[in-house]
Amino acid sequence: MFGIIGGTGLASIQELKVEKRELIRTPYGEPSQPLIFGTLSGKNVVFLARHGSGHTIPPHEINYRANIWALQSVGVTKIISVATVGVIDDKVKPGTICIPNQIIDYTYGRKNTYFDGAEMPVKHIDFTYPYDEPLRKIIINIAQSSLNTLIAGGVYAAVQGPRLETAAEINRLEMDGVTIVGMTGMPEAVLAKELNMAYAAICPMVNHAAGRGQSKDAISFSSINELCDNDVCRLMMTDVVKLIQEVVLKN
Repeated sequence: MFGIIGGTGLASIQELKVEKRELIRTPYGEPSQPLIFGTLSGKNVVFLARHGSGHTIPPHEINYRANIWALQSVGVTKIISVATVGVIDDKVKPGTICIPNQIIDYTYGRKNTYFDGAEMPVKHIDFTYPYDEPLRKIIINIAQSSLNTLIAGGVYAAVQGPRLETAAEINRLEMDGVTIVGMTGMPEAVLAKELNMAYAAICPMVNHAAGRGQSKDAISFSSINELCDNDVCRLMMTDVVKLIQEVVLKN
């Protein structure tokens, strides 16, 4: 069964035929919101808004362990994460959707493993390829036939937030090989891998990163949510939902 994690700009899916909402108690506390069970394209899915239904939980305070554990506990085996990002390359226009294939983690202080504590055995997992490649290929194959603007690969920088980056930090990230910048990709990806769940991300590029392109002088908004309060982002989210529907339908 698919689990869909929605981020900024996707706190709900209108096309989802909701059957029930259930708050799952986990050993790690409560998830961001009650899980929403329903059908999409005729298939059972579970939806979770990582920032909460009112977009009130900042990236560094999300209970990632509870979110992923809750999804796994109700039978989710495959996760599609939707995470809005900034794009570093000023030749790439906002409105493009990226399906990243790598991550660099710049976050700190987040609970990033289930194997934590004196009573737990030390466990290492292979994280060479952080996203599930078969699931990525399914998403890319469908997206290539349905989207006009797609980048089928990229390096996601997971930064701490909630502030955005300085222009100098973006320059450093580019030297590290980063192509897109977001705040929620980690530890989601590693937690899903620890629980043997297939995890892939769909990343709508909603703005140029600091000091680049349209954000050369500043990123003009008063709240993070305003980055998705425009026609370009709304059209992207429509495309993202259609893409998710096709992926769910065909798998």
